[in-house]
Amino acid sequence: MILKHTFTPLNNTRLSNVCGPTDEHLRTMERALEVRIAHRHEQFKVEGAKAQAQRALGMLQAMYEIAGRPIAASTVQLMLSGDGGTNSEDGPSLSTRRADLKPRSQNQALYLDNIAEFDITFGIGPAGTGKTYLAVAAAVDALQRSSVQRIVLTRPAVEAGERLGFLPGDLNQKVDPYLRPLYDALYDLMGYEQVHKAFERQQLEIAPLAFMRGRTLNNAFVILDEAQNTTPEQMKMFLTRVGFGTKTVITGDLTQIDLPKAQMSGLVEAERVLRRTPGIAITRLTSTDIVRHPLVARIVDAYEEARLEDLLPGSNALALPEPEPELPRVALPKTRTPRRG
Repeated sequence: MILKHTFTPLNNTRLSNVCGPTDEHLRTMERALEVRIAHRHEQFKVEGAKAQAQRALGMLQAMYEIAGRPIAASTVQLMLSGDGGTNSEDGPSLSTRRADLKPRSQNQALYLDNIAEFDITFGIGPAGTGKTYLAVAAAVDALQRSSVQRIVLTRPAVEAGERLGFLPGDLNQKVDPYLRPLYDALYDLMGYEQVHKAFERQQLEIAPLAFMRGRTLNNAFVILDEAQNTTPEQMKMFLTRVGFGTKTVITGDLTQIDLPKAQMSGLVEAERVLRRTPGIAITRLTSTDIVRHPLVARIVDAYEEARLEDLLPGSNALALPEPEPELPRVALPKTRTPRRG
């Protein structure tokens, strides 16, 4: 399908910003949407599958509206990662340091709606879908509005496929590498100084999951990150910490479980056991909700496709080598040591 559009009135500055340096933005759109974009002055032509061509043309029109100043490459990538149907009115309005914070897809908007409505919300999806970032944003918003008295962020201390051994320093320095993504989100949403003031006022707490046992968390916004690396016992322990006036969000990616092969993930079991429990929401995010580089979505899809192919009947992709037959054990005859005269 070929779609044509002419931008009027002619504005060379806006046209230049839409195209980007040496047409970089157009090339990015072509790779992501699998279309061809040609232009001559204010006349643009988009060629490709109907849905993709229409989306590309709609995106060009949206970019032209904001092209009064140069458009960053990251902005183009964020627009590509959305599904084209989400606008600034979708989803709840959050009060954070990021004035431009909003859901980038329908699933993200649903995720924020579920966090606002339910006391316990699961956000399950691949990397880059905003599970943790949006949960921290909702927590910061609740703290700013005094809906909760504190934010508690926790995650299991499990290495991603490699053993780090004994880390130097005191307890806080030992667990800091595991909790660094949560600090990064807080600094972005609150600012460095505000985060440290909140720690001093005990409005912020970040701790490994092991520290949750025996506690009751009242009037708090609690986030369990990387929940796919919890055991069923840890997940049950965490869920039973919820007190009155508390919001709880559990996030995880079922494709990145770092537990031993024989160990079941607590997130897998919780999704199965609690999916029909009233008062609990489970939001599924997919590769279409990824707000990182477009290649991340393609990588996630490629791995998922490979996993499904490996599960097909007759597939040997994951076949293990045949074990060597065990030889029968033959007992050696017993011998006596002759006694010395």
